[in-house]
Amino acid sequence: MTTISDSFAATAARSSALAADVAAHPGRYRILTGERPTGALHLGHYFGTVAERVRLHDLGVETFIILADYQVITDRDGLGAVRENVHNAVLDYLAAGIDPARATIFTHSAVPALNQLMLPFLSLVTEAELHRNPTVKAEHAAAGRALSALLLTYPVHQAADILFCKSNLVPVGKDNLPHVEQTRVIARRFNERYGPVFPEPQALLTSTPEVPGLDGRKMSKSYGNAISLAMTADETAALIRRTPTDSERRITFDPALRPGVSALLTTASLCTGTEPEVLAAEIGDQGSGALKKLTTEAVNTYLAAHRARRTELARDPHLVTDILRTGNQRANAIADQTLTEVRTAMGTVY
Repeated sequence: MTTISDSFAATAARSSALAADVAAHPGRYRILTGERPTGALHLGHYFGTVAERVRLHDLGVETFIILADYQVITDRDGLGAVRENVHNAVLDYLAAGIDPARATIFTHSAVPALNQLMLPFLSLVTEAELHRNPTVKAEHAAAGRALSALLLTYPVHQAADILFCKSNLVPVGKDNLPHVEQTRVIARRFNERYGPVFPEPQALLTSTPEVPGLDGRKMSKSYGNAISLAMTADETAALIRRTPTDSERRITFDPALRPGVSALLTTASLCTGTEPEVLAAEIGDQGSGALKKLTTEAVNTYLAAHRARRTELARDPHLVTDILRTGNQRANAIADQTLTEVRTAMGTVY
């Protein structure tokens, strides 16, 4: 009998072979990646997704980055400061190394043909399949209220995002594999029912490091434990200084029993490339003050170039608007073409 671990091992093996082919033939691949602009991008985003998309972009993989503003309301009552969040995200993409001349950066709401794919795609999945999606289940549990239709159909939204540009490669962590598989299922069912239009995208597993918030919980702006990429060095120092640790003077790495201390060690480790246990041994009995000083210096040194570049880019008040206008135009041209192919395949061109 095939177990979940066996299935993941097989997926990991395929992904490893795929990674080698991407490195050798980057021009064969197109990726769709991005995020919901619910707040400022932080260190967790950087290590979790941004660095990997920059790596693939630099290899020469054609890159589409979606700022899924419509999807902000899958689990929220409003959009909040969505314009500001989108603007700041674009600045962070550019500062991290994304070249808008070689990448398409666009907003979900500005591409109506993309969203029109939702209707035929919804006919290709069952309600039970949507309820089984891990993200839908987790978000529903966290929301503590009735499941909205938008949240229930979130996996189909993601499939439309991926397939509108005929992306054939999706960089994901292990937890997001079900989304890619659902997208593959939708592409396969459409092609079988109406004729070949969509590729079945492949998942490229990324070694996404666990980046806890400074207090050991999930890194989140709402918890006040996230180091924003746009923070100044002084703001970073003040945030780390306020972070609760514990009364034990000797510094050790123990995420279960010492979440605050361990989160700081993890953060410093990611920024320096030194294992957290080694950093803990170096600090020894110097206490949390020395740990916070080390973490502050590690983060500020690591982000110095990013922040300097970001500040320089922000001086041009029209830069982000111009990039989004160009990106939205590119995305619309591709989405319109794809929708025409879909309507032709379905026999709904009149």
